[in-house]
Amino acid sequence: MIVVAGEALIDLVPSPQNPLPAAHDGSPSAAPDGPLPALLPRRGGGPYNTAVALGRLGSPAAFCSRISTDAFGQALLDGLHGGGVDTSLVQRGSEPTTLAVADISPDGSAGYGFYADGTADRLFTLPPVLPDAARALSLGTCSLVLEPGASAYESLLRREARRGVFTALDPNIRPGLIPDPDAYRARFRSWLPDIALLKLSEEDALWLAGSGEGPGGAMGGGRDAVLAAAKEWLAAGPAAIVLTHGGDGLTVLTPGGGALTVPGEPVTVVDTIGAGDTVNAALLHRLDAHDALSRTAVAALGTEDWQDILRFAARAAAVTCSRAGAEPPFAAELAA
Repeated sequence: MIVVAGEALIDLVPSPQNPLPAAHDGSPSAAPDGPLPALLPRRGGGPYNTAVALGRLGSPAAFCSRISTDAFGQALLDGLHGGGVDTSLVQRGSEPTTLAVADISPDGSAGYGFYADGTADRLFTLPPVLPDAARALSLGTCSLVLEPGASAYESLLRREARRGVFTALDPNIRPGLIPDPDAYRARFRSWLPDIALLKLSEEDALWLAGSGEGPGGAMGGGRDAVLAAAKEWLAAGPAAIVLTHGGDGLTVLTPGGGALTVPGEPVTVVDTIGAGDTVNAALLHRLDAHDALSRTAVAALGTEDWQDILRFAARAAAVTCSRAGAEPPFAAELAA
Protein backbone atom coordinates (compact mmCIF):
# COMPACT_ATOMS: atom_id res chain seq x y z
CA MET A 1 0.00 0.00 0.00
CA ILE A 2 1.12 3.55 -0.80
CA VAL A 3 -0.12 6.11 1.73
CA VAL A 4 -0.55 9.69 0.53
CA ALA A 5 -0.76 12.32 3.27
CA GLY A 6 -1.79 15.94 2.86
CA GLU A 7 -4.58 18.31 1.98
CA ALA A 8 -7.82 17.76 0.12
CA LEU A 9 -9.52 20.89 -1.16
CA ILE A 10 -11.85 22.24 -3.80
CA ASP A 11 -10.40 23.99 -6.87
CA LEU A 12 -12.66 26.68 -8.31
CA VAL A 13 -11.79 26.61 -12.01
CA PRO A 14 -13.00 29.12 -14.63
CA SER A 15 -15.44 27.52 -17.02
CA PRO A 16 -13.90 26.84 -20.45
CA GLN A 17 -17.29 27.76 -21.95
CA ASN A 18 -17.17 31.20 -20.33
CA PRO A 19 -13.52 32.29 -20.00
CA LEU A 20 -12.25 35.77 -19.27
CA PRO A 21 -11.55 37.74 -22.45
CA ALA A 22 -7.87 38.35 -23.20
CA ALA A 23 -6.24 41.66 -22.25
CA HIS A 24 -3.80 43.47 -24.56
CA ASP A 25 -0.89 41.47 -23.14
CA GLY A 26 -2.68 38.17 -23.74
CA SER A 27 -3.60 37.54 -20.10
CA PRO A 28 -7.23 37.01 -19.06
CA SER A 29 -9.07 40.21 -18.14
CA ALA A 30 -12.73 40.91 -17.49
CA ALA A 31 -14.41 43.83 -19.22
CA PRO A 32 -15.45 46.55 -16.73
CA ASP A 33 -19.13 45.86 -17.26
CA GLY A 34 -18.93 42.31 -18.58
CA PRO A 35 -19.92 39.07 -16.87
CA LEU A 36 -17.42 37.21 -14.75
CA PRO A 37 -16.64 33.61 -15.68
CA ALA A 38 -18.43 30.81 -13.89
CA LEU A 39 -16.18 29.04 -11.38
CA LEU A 40 -16.63 25.29 -11.48
CA PRO A 41 -15.85 23.30 -8.31
CA ARG A 42 -13.37 20.49 -8.86
CA ARG A 43 -11.88 18.06 -6.36
CA GLY A 44 -8.23 18.90 -5.75
CA GLY A 45 -5.20 19.34 -3.56
CA GLY A 46 -1.83 17.92 -4.58
CA PRO A 47 -1.84 14.92 -2.21
CA TYR A 48 -5.52 14.24 -2.91
CA ASN A 49 -4.88 14.20 -6.66
CA THR A 50 -1.88 11.92 -6.14
CA ALA A 51 -3.96 9.43 -4.15
CA VAL A 52 -6.74 9.37 -6.76
CA ALA A 53 -4.19 8.96 -9.55
CA LEU A 54 -2.60 6.01 -7.75
CA GLY A 55 -6.01 4.39 -7.34
CA ARG A 56 -6.84 4.88 -11.02
CA LEU A 57 -3.52 3.35 -12.03
CA GLY A 58 -4.33 0.28 -9.95
CA SER A 59 -1.95 0.78 -7.03
CA PRO A 60 -3.28 -0.04 -3.56
CA ALA A 61 -3.47 3.43 -2.04
CA ALA A 62 -4.68 5.08 1.15
CA PHE A 63 -5.29 8.75 1.91
CA CYS A 64 -4.23 10.26 5.25
CA SER A 65 -5.74 13.68 5.92
CA ARG A 66 -8.45 15.63 7.68
CA ILE A 67 -11.57 16.34 5.59
CA SER A 68 -14.56 18.53 6.38
CA THR A 69 -18.00 17.12 7.06
CA ASP A 70 -19.50 19.80 4.78
CA ALA A 71 -20.84 19.07 1.29
CA PHE A 72 -17.50 19.68 -0.38
CA GLY A 73 -15.84 17.34 2.11
CA GLN A 74 -18.34 14.62 1.30
CA ALA A 75 -17.67 15.11 -2.41
CA LEU A 76 -13.94 14.74 -1.75
CA LEU A 77 -14.54 11.53 0.19
CA ASP A 78 -16.77 10.21 -2.60
CA GLY A 79 -14.00 10.90 -5.10
CA LEU A 80 -11.55 8.84 -3.08
CA HIS A 81 -14.00 5.96 -2.85
CA GLY A 82 -14.63 6.19 -6.59
CA GLY A 83 -10.90 5.90 -7.21
CA GLY A 84 -10.58 2.83 -5.01
CA VAL A 85 -8.58 4.69 -2.34
CA ASP A 86 -8.66 3.49 1.27
CA THR A 87 -10.01 6.23 3.56
CA SER A 88 -9.52 4.56 6.95
CA LEU A 89 -6.82 7.16 7.81
CA VAL A 90 -9.05 10.14 7.01
CA GLN A 91 -9.97 12.32 10.00
CA ARG A 92 -13.17 14.42 9.85
CA GLY A 93 -13.99 17.87 11.19
CA SER A 94 -16.83 20.39 11.10
CA GLU A 95 -14.62 23.23 9.83
CA PRO A 96 -15.10 24.23 6.16
CA THR A 97 -13.20 22.82 3.22
CA THR A 98 -10.22 24.78 1.87
CA LEU A 99 -10.91 26.53 -1.45
CA ALA A 100 -8.37 27.30 -4.16
CA VAL A 101 -9.36 29.72 -6.93
CA ALA A 102 -7.50 28.78 -10.10
CA ASP A 103 -6.28 31.33 -12.65
CA ILE A 104 -5.65 29.62 -16.00
CA SER A 105 -3.09 31.33 -18.27
CA PRO A 106 -3.34 31.20 -22.07
CA ASP A 107 -0.72 28.42 -22.14
CA GLY A 108 -2.80 26.29 -19.76
CA SER A 109 -0.64 26.78 -16.69
CA ALA A 110 -2.46 27.46 -13.43
CA GLY A 111 -1.95 29.84 -10.52
CA TYR A 112 -3.97 29.71 -7.30
CA GLY A 113 -5.40 31.93 -4.61
CA PHE A 114 -6.24 30.09 -1.39
CA TYR A 115 -8.99 30.43 1.19
CA ALA A 116 -7.53 28.32 3.99
CA ASP A 117 -8.07 30.13 7.29
CA GLY A 118 -9.82 27.95 9.86
CA THR A 119 -10.34 25.05 7.45
CA ALA A 120 -10.58 21.37 8.31
CA ASP A 121 -7.41 20.05 6.68
CA ARG A 122 -5.17 22.41 8.67
CA LEU A 123 -6.15 20.69 11.93
CA PHE A 124 -4.73 17.28 10.96
CA THR A 125 -3.17 15.38 13.86
CA LEU A 126 -0.52 12.68 13.80
CA PRO A 127 -2.09 9.21 13.47
CA PRO A 128 -0.84 6.65 16.01
CA VAL A 129 0.22 4.16 13.34
CA LEU A 130 0.03 3.50 9.61
CA PRO A 131 -1.28 0.15 8.35
CA ASP A 132 1.19 -2.73 8.37
CA ALA A 133 0.75 -2.92 4.59
CA ALA A 134 2.14 0.62 4.10
CA ARG A 135 5.31 0.43 2.01
CA ALA A 136 5.55 4.04 0.87
CA LEU A 137 4.47 7.47 2.12
CA SER A 138 4.00 10.47 -0.17
CA LEU A 139 3.63 14.06 1.09
CA GLY A 140 3.76 17.62 -0.15
CA THR A 141 2.14 20.92 -1.17
CA CYS A 142 0.20 23.11 1.30
CA SER A 143 0.05 20.49 4.03
CA LEU A 144 3.71 21.00 4.93
CA VAL A 145 3.25 24.79 5.09
CA LEU A 146 0.03 25.53 6.96
CA GLU A 147 0.17 25.06 10.73
CA PRO A 148 -0.71 23.39 12.97
CA GLY A 149 -1.14 20.50 10.56
CA ALA A 150 2.27 21.04 8.93
CA SER A 151 4.09 19.97 12.10
CA ALA A 152 1.96 16.84 12.34
CA TYR A 153 2.74 15.90 8.72
CA GLU A 154 6.43 16.57 9.35
CA SER A 155 6.33 14.27 12.38
CA LEU A 156 4.65 11.60 10.25
CA LEU A 157 7.40 11.92 7.62
CA ARG A 158 10.21 11.59 10.14
CA ARG A 159 8.61 8.73 12.07
CA GLU A 160 7.87 6.63 9.01
CA ALA A 161 11.26 7.30 7.37
CA ARG A 162 13.00 6.06 10.48
CA ARG A 163 10.72 3.04 10.47
CA GLY A 164 12.04 2.14 7.00
CA VAL A 165 9.03 3.24 4.93
CA PHE A 166 9.91 4.58 1.47
CA THR A 167 9.18 8.31 1.54
CA ALA A 168 8.43 10.68 -1.34
CA LEU A 169 8.10 14.46 -1.29
CA ASP A 170 6.76 16.97 -3.83
CA PRO A 171 7.12 20.46 -2.27
CA ASN A 172 4.80 21.95 -4.95
CA ILE A 173 5.58 25.49 -3.81
CA ARG A 174 2.74 28.01 -3.33
CA PRO A 175 4.65 31.23 -2.57
CA GLY A 176 1.55 33.11 -1.44
CA LEU A 177 1.16 30.71 1.48
CA ILE A 178 4.77 30.99 2.70
CA PRO A 179 5.30 34.12 4.84
CA ASP A 180 9.00 33.46 5.50
CA PRO A 181 10.66 31.91 2.42
CA ASP A 182 14.09 31.51 4.04
CA ALA A 183 12.62 29.69 7.04
CA TYR A 184 10.72 27.36 4.74
CA ARG A 185 13.85 26.68 2.67
CA ALA A 186 15.72 25.75 5.85
CA ARG A 187 12.87 23.48 6.91
CA PHE A 188 12.88 21.84 3.47
CA ARG A 189 16.59 21.10 3.76
CA SER A 190 15.97 19.54 7.18
CA TRP A 191 13.60 17.01 5.58
CA LEU A 192 16.09 15.76 2.99
CA PRO A 193 17.74 13.03 5.14
CA ASP A 194 14.27 11.51 5.61
CA ILE A 195 13.28 11.64 1.91
CA ALA A 196 13.93 8.70 -0.42
CA LEU A 197 12.42 10.25 -3.57
CA LEU A 198 12.30 14.01 -4.11
CA LYS A 199 10.21 15.13 -7.07
CA LEU A 200 9.81 18.78 -7.95
CA SER A 201 9.35 21.12 -10.87
CA GLU A 202 12.19 23.18 -12.27
CA GLU A 203 10.41 26.33 -11.06
CA ASP A 204 10.05 24.97 -7.54
CA ALA A 205 13.71 23.98 -7.51
CA LEU A 206 14.73 27.53 -8.45
CA TRP A 207 12.55 28.97 -5.70
CA LEU A 208 13.90 26.55 -3.09
CA ALA A 209 17.47 27.26 -4.18
CA GLY A 210 16.85 30.99 -3.82
CA SER A 211 17.98 31.48 -7.44
CA GLY A 212 14.84 33.33 -8.51
CA GLU A 213 11.27 34.06 -7.60
CA GLY A 214 10.26 30.66 -8.95
CA PRO A 215 6.57 29.87 -9.38
CA GLY A 216 4.66 32.82 -10.74
CA GLY A 217 7.68 35.13 -10.99
CA ALA A 218 10.80 35.89 -12.98
CA MET A 219 13.47 33.26 -12.62
CA GLY A 220 17.21 33.64 -12.47
CA GLY A 221 19.95 31.07 -12.82
CA GLY A 222 18.27 28.76 -15.30
CA ARG A 223 18.70 25.02 -15.60
CA ASP A 224 22.34 25.06 -14.49
CA ALA A 225 21.26 26.54 -11.17
CA VAL A 226 18.56 23.88 -10.84
CA LEU A 227 20.98 21.03 -11.45
CA ALA A 228 23.54 22.48 -9.05
CA ALA A 229 20.93 22.79 -6.31
CA ALA A 230 19.57 19.30 -6.99
CA LYS A 231 23.03 17.78 -6.68
CA GLU A 232 23.48 19.54 -3.33
CA TRP A 233 20.13 18.21 -2.10
CA LEU A 234 20.97 14.73 -3.38
CA ALA A 235 24.06 14.65 -1.18
CA ALA A 236 21.84 15.37 1.84
CA GLY A 237 19.90 12.12 1.64
CA PRO A 238 17.46 11.32 -1.21
CA ALA A 239 18.08 8.16 -3.22
CA ALA A 240 16.83 9.95 -6.35
CA ILE A 241 15.57 13.37 -7.43
CA VAL A 242 13.18 13.78 -10.34
CA LEU A 243 12.89 17.23 -11.91
CA THR A 244 9.99 18.08 -14.21
CA HIS A 245 10.40 20.57 -17.06
CA GLY A 246 6.80 21.03 -18.18
CA GLY A 247 6.43 19.99 -21.81
CA ASP A 248 10.19 19.40 -22.07
CA GLY A 249 10.06 16.20 -20.03
CA LEU A 250 11.66 14.87 -16.86
CA THR A 251 15.18 14.39 -15.49
CA VAL A 252 16.29 11.96 -12.80
CA LEU A 253 19.45 12.44 -10.77
CA THR A 254 20.92 9.66 -8.64
CA PRO A 255 24.02 9.63 -6.43
CA GLY A 256 25.92 7.26 -8.70
CA GLY A 257 24.18 7.59 -12.03
CA GLY A 258 24.46 11.21 -13.09
CA ALA A 259 21.44 12.66 -14.90
CA LEU A 260 19.01 11.07 -17.34
CA THR A 261 16.36 13.05 -19.23
CA VAL A 262 13.36 11.84 -21.24
CA PRO A 263 11.27 14.16 -23.43
CA GLY A 264 7.69 15.12 -22.73
CA GLU A 265 4.78 13.62 -24.64
CA PRO A 266 3.27 15.87 -27.33
CA VAL A 267 -0.22 16.94 -26.27
CA THR A 268 -2.73 19.71 -26.81
CA VAL A 269 -2.84 21.30 -23.36
CA VAL A 270 -6.24 22.17 -21.92
CA ASP A 271 -4.72 23.05 -18.55
CA THR A 272 -1.93 21.74 -16.32
CA ILE A 273 -3.99 21.27 -13.14
CA GLY A 274 -2.95 18.01 -11.49
CA ALA A 275 -0.16 17.21 -13.97
CA GLY A 276 2.59 17.25 -11.35
CA ASP A 277 0.43 15.22 -8.97
CA THR A 278 -0.08 12.67 -11.72
CA VAL A 279 3.70 12.46 -12.13
CA ASN A 280 4.03 11.74 -8.39
CA ALA A 281 1.58 8.86 -8.65
CA ALA A 282 3.02 7.50 -11.89
CA LEU A 283 6.55 7.49 -10.48
CA LEU A 284 5.49 5.60 -7.36
CA HIS A 285 3.30 3.20 -9.35
CA ARG A 286 6.08 2.40 -11.82
CA LEU A 287 8.74 2.14 -9.13
CA ASP A 288 6.51 -0.41 -7.44
CA ALA A 289 6.22 -2.30 -10.74
CA HIS A 290 10.04 -2.48 -10.73
CA ASP A 291 9.93 -3.67 -7.09
CA ALA A 292 11.84 -0.51 -6.21
CA LEU A 293 10.03 1.04 -3.25
CA SER A 294 13.18 1.03 -1.14
CA ARG A 295 16.39 3.03 -1.13
CA THR A 296 18.44 -0.07 -1.94
CA ALA A 297 16.25 -0.99 -4.89
CA VAL A 298 16.27 2.57 -6.27
CA ALA A 299 20.06 2.58 -6.12
CA ALA A 300 20.09 -0.62 -8.19
CA LEU A 301 17.93 0.77 -11.02
CA GLY A 302 19.68 1.05 -14.37
CA THR A 303 19.30 3.44 -17.29
CA GLU A 304 16.64 1.34 -19.02
CA ASP A 305 14.64 1.07 -15.79
CA TRP A 306 14.64 4.83 -15.30
CA GLN A 307 13.76 5.44 -18.95
CA ASP A 308 10.70 3.22 -18.52
CA ILE A 309 9.69 4.92 -15.26
CA LEU A 310 10.10 8.47 -16.57
CA ARG A 311 8.39 7.79 -19.89
CA PHE A 312 5.44 6.25 -18.09
CA ALA A 313 5.19 9.36 -15.92
CA ALA A 314 5.41 11.64 -18.97
CA ARG A 315 2.60 9.74 -20.71
CA ALA A 316 0.40 9.87 -17.64
CA ALA A 317 0.93 13.62 -17.18
CA ALA A 318 0.14 14.26 -20.85
CA VAL A 319 -3.25 12.60 -20.46
CA THR A 320 -4.03 14.80 -17.45
CA CYS A 321 -3.03 17.94 -19.39
CA SER A 322 -5.32 16.96 -22.26
CA ARG A 323 -8.47 17.50 -20.20
CA ALA A 324 -9.81 20.13 -17.85
CA GLY A 325 -9.00 19.97 -14.15
CA ALA A 326 -7.17 17.28 -12.20
CA GLU A 327 -8.41 14.20 -14.06
CA PRO A 328 -5.55 11.67 -14.01
CA PRO A 329 -5.61 8.68 -16.35
CA PHE A 330 -6.84 5.18 -15.66
CA ALA A 331 -4.46 2.28 -16.22
CA ALA A 332 -6.25 1.26 -19.42
CA GLU A 333 -5.52 4.66 -20.98
CA LEU A 334 -1.78 4.03 -20.64
CA ALA A 335 -1.79 0.38 -21.67
CA ALA A 336 -1.37 1.02 -25.38
